[in-house]
Amino acid sequence: MPQFEYKYFVFAFGLIPVFLIIAWLVSRWRKKALASFGELSVIQQLFPDVSKTKKTWKFILYLVAFSFLIVGLMDPLVGTNLEEVKRKGADLMICLDVSNSMKAEDLQPNRLEKSKQALAKLIEKLEGDRIGIIVFGGEAYVQLPITTDYSAAKLFLESINTDMIPTQGTDIGKAIDMAMTSFGKDEGKNKAIVIITDGENHDQNAIEAAEAAVEKGITIHAIGMGSAEGAPIPVYKGNVKEGFKKDKEGNTIVTKLNEQMLQELSAAGNGIYVRATNSDAGLNNILDAIDKLEKKQFESKIYSDYEDRFQWFIAFAFLFLLIDTLLTERKSKLYKRMNLFGNEKQ
Repeated sequence: MPQFEYKYFVFAFGLIPVFLIIAWLVSRWRKKALASFGELSVIQQLFPDVSKTKKTWKFILYLVAFSFLIVGLMDPLVGTNLEEVKRKGADLMICLDVSNSMKAEDLQPNRLEKSKQALAKLIEKLEGDRIGIIVFGGEAYVQLPITTDYSAAKLFLESINTDMIPTQGTDIGKAIDMAMTSFGKDEGKNKAIVIITDGENHDQNAIEAAEAAVEKGITIHAIGMGSAEGAPIPVYKGNVKEGFKKDKEGNTIVTKLNEQMLQELSAAGNGIYVRATNSDAGLNNILDAIDKLEKKQFESKIYSDYEDRFQWFIAFAFLFLLIDTLLTERKSKLYKRMNLFGNEKQ
């Protein structure tokens, strides 16, 4: 998977729609200007050698050249030396609640975004450990299979939102069952599951699933997202907040952290429970617990050497610019002859 040295240049792609809009506005202005002198069909006959198709192709070549230039400025890095590296670490499955209650803003900017920020920091601190991500609501899905590719983990983490699970609810039991399956059949006390949730809408299956995990040597930790006082669930249309979610009677729904259940869950899973705040998500305590797990040795393949590949993209950018420069807006002689021949046949 190629990497980029200067990723921030990707924002330059936002100029392409601007160029398209400018080209459209210039085309409209040109047509209006010509129309002020008379009928367009008559005026166009005064310039029989001008090709509309070539104008379009010149603009397309310019956009292609601009795109290659941006990629070149981002400096793609391609791995050239694949090495098999032996590592020691623990296996960690993150189960992240993406139900609608995680939109509540008693943690800033909201429970889910605070969870994602905390997880990004956790990933940065991992060394040799494997990590996987499961998202859950009323159902549970594997978002990221267990891996040592921390860059991929961050990438998948960014795409998580509350619209991923169509079935609402907070079925922690299903998330734990899926996490246990995702670990595979390897034995050993080097596995842990971290549940990040507000704990709402649960059932006894969560405790039973935690006890079943312990029997397989898997530890369950829990991070509580939210406050005991609770907060309403905002409703957005696009990026505009329209109000808060209401029940059938029209009352605003307030979602609260179910701290007692999460404490029971972590106790049943031989793990620890921490409550997240705006200043601290409790990750240090979780990391300390993970460090105490048995470390398993496993092999992974990594690229130890990377080479720049910006030269190719810069070269293609100049090639397309050169073609754009050499391509005139005049109709080719071959086109004229074919057009003339067609008129004679008529």
